Amino acid sequence: MVPFITSVSAPPADAALIDAYSAAVTAAYSSAHPAVVHIEIRGAAPAAANAETQGGSGSGFFISPDGYILTNSHVVHGAKELRVFLADGRKLAADLIGDDPDTDLAVIRVSGDGFAHLALADSDAARPGQIAIAIGSPMGFQQTVTAGIVSGLGRSLRGASGRLIDNVIQTDAALNPGNSGGPLVNTRGDVIGVNTAIIRPAQGICFAIASNTARWVAAWLIKDGRIRRSFIGLAGQNVPLIRKVARYHHVEQETGVLVAGLEPNSPAMRAGLLEGDIVLALDGAPTPAVDALHKLLTADRIGERAIVTFLRGVELRRHAIIPLEMPARG
Repeated sequence: MVPFITSVSAPPADAALIDAYSAAVTAAYSSAHPAVVHIEIRGAAPAAANAETQGGSGSGFFISPDGYILTNSHVVHGAKELRVFLADGRKLAADLIGDDPDTDLAVIRVSGDGFAHLALADSDAARPGQIAIAIGSPMGFQQTVTAGIVSGLGRSLRGASGRLIDNVIQTDAALNPGNSGGPLVNTRGDVIGVNTAIIRPAQGICFAIASNTARWVAAWLIKDGRIRRSFIGLAGQNVPLIRKVARYHHVEQETGVLVAGLEPNSPAMRAGLLEGDIVLALDGAPTPAVDALHKLLTADRIGERAIVTFLRGVELRRHAIIPLEMPARG
């Protein structure tokens, strides 16, 4: 006798929750997708070639009605020609306004007005467990939507330039090559992050640049075409401090930045730093690692006198140093 097979339906309470989840994702997609674009790259420079730009495509989204589009630096960096495919089927040429490899963000622009655009939400208000919805063109499939949750906040991700990108959002919303530069939105359709990276061997570990970072970077790229930063011209590596020496000088941190090399005529060389010195602080702010030093070298330090604290052997020294503006990347 063949057993009688019956369908199993979800309990009414669960069904209501499922319907609410579906409705939230659908509403967010309907609100956001008109502003999401597919970007096609042609003639990328060899220096810009990577797993994604070799494929010649990525994603982006309008952040203003007059044609400004936010995307990833690694999607458009070095491209000789950019074409943008809109949700309504239009195909437009785009110009690069500016890109910042240090945060993996870029702004491009198409001619026109009245474009649907997305608002950048306050990413500091995001919470683990909240719904996160990614829209983009994975593997070239335009207007694809995936949904998940915010898996973690405050992550750090190393960009193509070698600097750490801070306050990165981790999500399990499925991302694939081609999703880069697309928006990660909340249930209101507001952007909480810019999709940027995946960990290929892992399942459901994806990252997005926080919208608060994106807002600041986009504003400066539109204004100046790049992000201004300062530099002091040393090559450093993280090293542990000799505990006895650190205690003697009342240094609380356990590590510092070893000066492994100096650029000729650099601010560090002019300040009297030598290879083998260990940098401990800049203007009193501890530098236990190279990334901590990078964070302190902001645009407002360009041309401004600062005090660098360092160890030379067992001797604690403090020298004046004047950071210069970092040259624009090619």
